Amino acid sequence: MTVDQEKGYVVFTEEMKHTHTILVPNMLPMHFKIIGKVMEKVGYKVELLETSGPRIAEMGLKYVHNDTCYPAILVIGQFLDALQSGKYDPDKVALILFQTGGGCRASNYIHLLRKALAKAGMGHVPVISLSMAGLEKHPGFQLNLGLICRMMYGVLYGDLLMSLVNQVKPYEVEKGSAQALADRWTERLALEMTDGGRLSYRRVKDNYRRILDDFAAIPVEERDTVKVGIVGEIFVKYSPLGNNNLEQFLVSEGAEAVIPGLLDFCLYCVYNNILDYKLYGLQKKAQIAYKVAYRYLLGKEQDMIDIMNAHGRFSPPTLFTHTIDLVQGTISMGVKMGEGWLLTAEMLELADKGVDNIVCTQPFGCLPNHICGKGMMKPIKAKNPNINIVAIDYDAGATKVNQENRLKLMLANARKNRERQRAGETAVQAQAIRADLVQPAAAAVRADRDEEERSSLSFPALKNA
Repeated sequence: MTVDQEKGYVVFTEEMKHTHTILVPNMLPMHFKIIGKVMEKVGYKVELLETSGPRIAEMGLKYVHNDTCYPAILVIGQFLDALQSGKYDPDKVALILFQTGGGCRASNYIHLLRKALAKAGMGHVPVISLSMAGLEKHPGFQLNLGLICRMMYGVLYGDLLMSLVNQVKPYEVEKGSAQALADRWTERLALEMTDGGRLSYRRVKDNYRRILDDFAAIPVEERDTVKVGIVGEIFVKYSPLGNNNLEQFLVSEGAEAVIPGLLDFCLYCVYNNILDYKLYGLQKKAQIAYKVAYRYLLGKEQDMIDIMNAHGRFSPPTLFTHTIDLVQGTISMGVKMGEGWLLTAEMLELADKGVDNIVCTQPFGCLPNHICGKGMMKPIKAKNPNINIVAIDYDAGATKVNQENRLKLMLANARKNRERQRAGETAVQAQAIRADLVQPAAAAVRADRDEEERSSLSFPALKNA
């Protein structure tokens, strides 16, 4: 065990790269499976944890204070549950956490995890910080441009698969066919990412088209569904463990889930660094790199949108620049703790796409999300009077039954609003039909009168008669 004396943490050494298995917490199953294979390509042994159930939160509460952010309780609980399961040798395991380095409590997860490991008698287990900001240094874990690009392709693939599954699942004739196809493509893409040689972006775009064709071939039928957007804190928004399988619950209730992709969060993180210079004069030396990264990611998003539009079967994501335009004048772009202004922007983005029903997922006590999510409902509703937003708190002490009851109430309101809207459209159509029938008749009457007038003028005797 090598301890950095200055920082006080166990270092992941170059030797550990060959001897240790890196455990990854499960936030986005399809995304992380592909990214895990990318990491394996450069020599790491990676395993995605997919455990679930109440015991995960209970394990987290055993080693973390219950006032701690709920995602931290779950992530730490999942790690310690794995280490104490007997499946892994604690001397041959490392843990990895993804950090943005912002002011949110998420930046403290890594320190809470190390404290929990020490309390459990496993303080020697290395914890790797995966951060583009380079918050910590680990000789055995190095990010280079090639690895970052492949990981980004994993994000793009994951976003596409997640979107297509959600657009097909509520309508599939054979239940489970959309998810089964996504699982097959996830395995295929993961293996492809580990192939030798350079990964061609042309091949990536060709894969987009093949994936779209495969999903379009799934037999579907028309069903009465409502679209429900999901926004919120990044972990509980995406993780089935964090949101009690929210997507599946919505599908079971006859709804279609609409979730903004992970790429938007990546763009948000890069764009915030550009904003730091515009607003505060910070990050001046790094501006060129941030602008290049921003244009690169934006170009990749535009390519996916263009390919989906050309295909024509599925709804593409919203271009990030349009999302930025939508949020102007609603919340300051300087608000960037947690999901910051992006959370507000995603609700406006969903409303702009016609998704008027939104679930705002919030860890109980997460101040940034309560401000940028629940706190922004009033101005969002002022701009979009028909919008139907419900904020759901997720916490170790919150019951699933209460969460689902609130979701059912939201769906009931959504269906009532849609019936009223349809009734209004029917009334407008009926009025238009009546107008179509009445106007020609009225025109005919006016024409007859005009003809009589002309006849009277031409034959005064008829007029006198």
